[in-house]
This record gives sequence, C-alpha cells and structure tokens, in this order.
Amino acid sequence: MYFKTFFLLATARVILAKVQFLGVAMAGGDFGCQVDGSCPLSSTQLPLGNDGVAQMQHFVKDDGVNILRLPISWQFLVNNQLGGNLDVANLAKYDQLLQGCLATGAHCMIDIHNFARWNGGIIGQGGPTDDQFVSLWKQLATKYADAKNVVFELMNEPHDLDVGVWANTLQKVVTAIREAGATFQMILLPGTNFDSAATLATSGGAEQLLGIKNPDGTTDNLLLDIHKYLDEDNSGTHVQCTTDNTDAFTSIAKYLRGKGRKGFISETGASNDSSCLTAFCAQNTLINANSDVFVGLVGWAAGSFDTSDVMSLTPSKQNGRLVDNQLMAQCLLSTWANSKDLEPKDPELSATSLPSVLFSTVYSTATPLTTSASKTAKSSEPVVTLDIDSDTSVLLTASLPPTLTTLITAAGTPGDESYSIALANPTTTPIPTQTQVKASPTPTGGASSARAALSIIWGFMLLSLSL
Repeated sequence: MYFKTFFLLATARVILAKVQFLGVAMAGGDFGCQVDGSCPLSSTQLPLGNDGVAQMQHFVKDDGVNILRLPISWQFLVNNQLGGNLDVANLAKYDQLLQGCLATGAHCMIDIHNFARWNGGIIGQGGPTDDQFVSLWKQLATKYADAKNVVFELMNEPHDLDVGVWANTLQKVVTAIREAGATFQMILLPGTNFDSAATLATSGGAEQLLGIKNPDGTTDNLLLDIHKYLDEDNSGTHVQCTTDNTDAFTSIAKYLRGKGRKGFISETGASNDSSCLTAFCAQNTLINANSDVFVGLVGWAAGSFDTSDVMSLTPSKQNGRLVDNQLMAQCLLSTWANSKDLEPKDPELSATSLPSVLFSTVYSTATPLTTSASKTAKSSEPVVTLDIDSDTSVLLTASLPPTLTTLITAAGTPGDESYSIALANPTTTPIPTQTQVKASPTPTGGASSARAALSIIWGFMLLSLSL
C-alpha cells in the first residue's frame, strides 16, 4: 500500500503571534453602578436599537473584532429582587443585546458589573449569600447553555474582601454553571483589588482562584480574569496615562506561565491623550507578545458612551459610516493585526539553537511505521524544511507541495510547557497560512529542566494517508 508520511520535529516553544480574542465593551448596562455594588435601575442605558447593533456589526465586520463584552447589573437582571428569578422583561432587553452580539458571529461576554457586592454587602461575606449569587448564574447558564460563543465573566472588579472565602464562592458558581449544562464555555475568575494585573499574583488571589475546578476535576476553560488601566490610580478616569503597565503584565504573564494556566484581559482602557497613545499601544503590543498565556484583550468602552467620553472607543458617524477613533485604530486594532513575538519569553531558553521542522514523503508497505526519532525514513521526494525560532508562532508553508492538504500535529513538552501544534498549508494561492496552536501548558521543574528538554527533540507524530 502507498502511504505519505510526514514527520514534525521541533524543540521550539510555539505560540500564537497575537491573542486569540480582541474585543470591545458595549457599555451602558453598567451605567450608575458604584464600587459598593449599588446599581440604580434608572441609570441603566443598554445600547439597544440601531446604534448599538450598528456598532457591534462595525466592530466585527469592518474591524475583525471577535468578542464583545456586555456589562449588566445584577439588580437589573432580577429587577431589584435579591435572590429572585431573572425578571422576564429586563432579561428580554439584555437578551436582545446579547442576541444582536451573537448574530455578528463574535463571542459575547456576560459581565455582572457589581464589584462582588449588592448595595454595599459583599457576596458571601455578610452581604448576599453564596446561594443567592449561585442562583443568578445558574439561571443564566441554563438559558445560554447551548450558546457556544457566550463567555461568563463572573463578576466585575471585586475589591476589599477575603479572597479565600471569595474563591470558595466562585467554586460553587462554577460547579452550578457546569451542572446547568454550560459545560464548554469560557468562565473568567476575578480576583480582589479590582482585579488588577499588578497585584493578582500576590495579594489579588490568583493562587486561590487557580484552585477552582470544573466538576470533573479539570480546569478546562477556567481563565484568570485580568483588568488594568494606565492612569495614576488605575481607575480609568484620568486623561493622562502615567504607565504602560509593562511590569504588571510581564509579571502576571510569568506567573501564569509558571502555573501552566491562562488569563483573559477583559477590561483595559485609556484616553486619546498623546501620553496614552504611546503607553496604551506599548501595553497592548506586550499583551499580544505574551499570547501563550493571554487568551484575549477587551478595550473599554463603546456602546452607550458618547464619543467625547474620556475612555470612549465609540466610533463616530462620518458620511454615513462608522469610523474608529485613533485609540481604537492604532492601539487595539493595529497592535493586534501587526503583532509579532519580538521578545523571548524566557531569555535562558532563547540561547539554545533549535532544529527545523521537517516534512518528508515516503513509500511504505504494511510494515508498521516507526515512531523513533533516531531513525529517519527513506524519502522518495525532497524534504521540505521550515526553520523556527524559539518564539515563532507563524509558520510559512507556501513552499510545501500544492497538492498537500494534510493537517499535521505534534505534541510534546518543550521546557516547562506542553503544546499541541497544528499546521495547515495553503490550498489555492502561495500566500502563507498561520499556524493554529492549542496550548495546554504543564509546569515542570523549572528553567534547568527546560534547558535540558531543549537539548533533545521533544515531539513528533506520524500521520499516514492512504492514497
């Protein structure tokens, strides 16, 4: 029998060149909410109607954005009845917004914007009971259990609470969501200190949050929720930016990498001041460069924000079309579209020389194919070689034979992480395609073991196609 066999050999730590999800918050459902968890219903301004729908369609279809965050207050969803059922009328309004989002094809994030509180009382810590909070999320999960593009952000910016107790509360919520049938959606786990990237790994509670598990004992699709602003007090209320958050995001990226886990930056923003155009772009470039641990990035905010608001990403209407402001175009869209892994994630690993990825075509009979990396199969056609640097994430495959349509995967443990790599070659034109990578990092013994692992070929797979 005639087979084509392909070898994939690599020691490179392969990651995506940019975060998987880029998005914008559609503000309005959070209007009036204070840090004490009070949210007057009269202040709610959901971005419904043509303006909101038009914005979402613009962001997705014109800009390529693929996630939209939809903040809402707990009070609105239950019509101020703590522990009660979702209010039919109010839920219908919020669902109208969410369905408008889903219709774009984007992922849609449900954000409960209450700061871990209800009218001053902390959830599970003297205020609403765990059961009351669980009830809210169980009802939402039941309604959207089959909506694969819905993301559950359990709470916006908790603060000033016992994070150990809070983590126990969230464990109950995660269990309830999964048992309600929402078994595959992403769930974002927020820490204290307003979920700040600067403190999550220390006093913010990341350690406790990463102990939360699905009912089956896995941590699949459980992500650390991360927020950060660039002004003087991390409030997102000042015009001038005083930091580019390099230290904060580098630190939390290193922490997540060491834990073999991932995070989602569900809120960050800046003004259109010149200081912010520099700092916000630098921050988002860094976030994209660390996309092995950062799954997504959402800017704050559009929706019901006026274009003149200090943190506005709301597009303006010009000649009958929506046009993004400079901050959106330059610091969110461009940094995502043009992102590259310019800096190594671990300087100690980057110095190691790395072999190439090899593809060879061989003929075989019924004899079992070897899986030994030390024995190279005899080739009847030229070997195609693609060089990969230590942090490359885009493989150019235009040089492969045009008839090749095989999906090639490999798995292994380079250093302190495990990855699954999928390489797809172009099928029509010679334009290179991008590697799709699904990473499942697994911590090991540290940098020394990582360097040792890089001295050998860490993974390969043989895929055979009967012709």
